[in-house]
Amino acid sequence: MDDRLWGIIKETFPKLLITGIEVTIPLTVLSFALALIIAVIVALIQYAKISGLQQVCRFYIWVIRGTPLLVQLYLVFYGLPSVGIVFDAFPAAVLVFGFNEGAYMAEAIRGTLEGVNVGQMEAGYCVGMSYGQTMWHVVLPQALRMAFPALSNSLISMLKGTSLAATITVVEMLKQAQNFNGRRYETLLLYVEVALIYLAFCTILSWIQRKGEKRLASYGGVRT
Repeated sequence: MDDRLWGIIKETFPKLLITGIEVTIPLTVLSFALALIIAVIVALIQYAKISGLQQVCRFYIWVIRGTPLLVQLYLVFYGLPSVGIVFDAFPAAVLVFGFNEGAYMAEAIRGTLEGVNVGQMEAGYCVGMSYGQTMWHVVLPQALRMAFPALSNSLISMLKGTSLAATITVVEMLKQAQNFNGRRYETLLLYVEVALIYLAFCTILSWIQRKGEKRLASYGGVRT
């Protein structure tokens, strides 16, 4: 590399990293929190087979899983303003990422709910718990522990998927790199920098995932 390229790296890499910490990470965390809330609610409704609501949940999962994430982003950010519903770019991204990933996570949690021994429900009733108390204190915690690997993978996938937020003007790492490239014209270098930062973030999350799985396995929560 010549001095010019090193100069570009010294200028852009710290700024891209800061953007990742200040925008990409919060976007991922908020979206994942929303997705988890949605997933738990949808999974519990399906597990309980609540008539009417169960069909609504199945329709939601069908629509979300059957349409591309990028199209969903465009519909919310560029399409809804035509009917008077306007979101700023960052909240729109959180909303779309949350609802999108929530559909996939709901199916993972529903599967683990059905994998919990039915005797756990009976045990809860035997000690005087209601259906809701048994689900909240006994069944759901076990299901979430078993779903931990799948949920962790969803988090890592969501982190990488946040790069699509650049298409609706969220200035996250990819958008920042595009802005730099418009001035520096070093496409390969700048996008390699972004890829390395994403790789570092995902490596850290993967390490946390392995540690979490080992810890849960020691309590019999998940198998590794």
